[in-house]
Amino acid sequence: MSEASLAAQPEFAFDLAVLSDVGTERPNQEDASGSYVESPVHGVIVVADGLGGYEGGELASRMAVDVTLATYRESAASLGVAKRLYRAVQQANFDIYDRVIVVPELRRMATTVVAFAVDRGVLYAAHVGDSRLYLVRDGRIRQLTKDHTVVADKMRLGILSEEKAREHPERGTLTRSVGPELIVAIDKLTTPLIQHDVLIACSDGLYNVLSDDEMAAIARELGAEAACRALVDTANSRGTIDNLTAAVFRMVGPTPRQEGGGGFRARIRKLFGS
Repeated sequence: MSEASLAAQPEFAFDLAVLSDVGTERPNQEDASGSYVESPVHGVIVVADGLGGYEGGELASRMAVDVTLATYRESAASLGVAKRLYRAVQQANFDIYDRVIVVPELRRMATTVVAFAVDRGVLYAAHVGDSRLYLVRDGRIRQLTKDHTVVADKMRLGILSEEKAREHPERGTLTRSVGPELIVAIDKLTTPLIQHDVLIACSDGLYNVLSDDEMAAIARELGAEAACRALVDTANSRGTIDNLTAAVFRMVGPTPRQEGGGGFRARIRKLFGS
């Protein structure tokens, strides 16, 4: 279990926290999370969920978080945030893969990863698996990441409805994860934030219990640390059967806007379908 927070600063300020919990029925913790604050305008969060039931799931998720944060912290700022984040997640994949090769008992070790950095009001994210990143803006929530699962692929192809997907036997089967292969395909995204935006990163132990709207309602009314605790406690009160992680990032201060705002507004309209 880990928690971190940053007090509000006057400009480009943010508040962040992370919390992983074993849940109500699991004997061990296969979720991991962590954060790194580089400056008052630059913070990083990583959430990982080790594959349940496999050898080394707990080790894989912890390695993913620790290696990603350490690599990011030690990399040159001149590389830029996006490249630093991508290389950090790829390094975590290398290290987990190497451990699998050296220790045969860990041959099925793998994990999901969702990592994001916010620097001067711009979000950069790297993602593998089915842990998620959401954006809450003006009371509306939008999933930014795409699940790398068999069911999600079928939904994107239009051959499976959202209603049937909830009960599908392969809903938790990953098509991509960190660790099994030397090189992993990492989804990347970049988007500007505005003041009062809230980001929620979480494992499936949370979003399988709480609806998107429920998560948004909890996170937008509380500070980051209190929101993490409320999200986890609400899910546990319903008897979640999995480990769960909540990470919340709140954009407290004003953020830069592009000159004239045309391109910025267009991206926002596209993001929210308005």
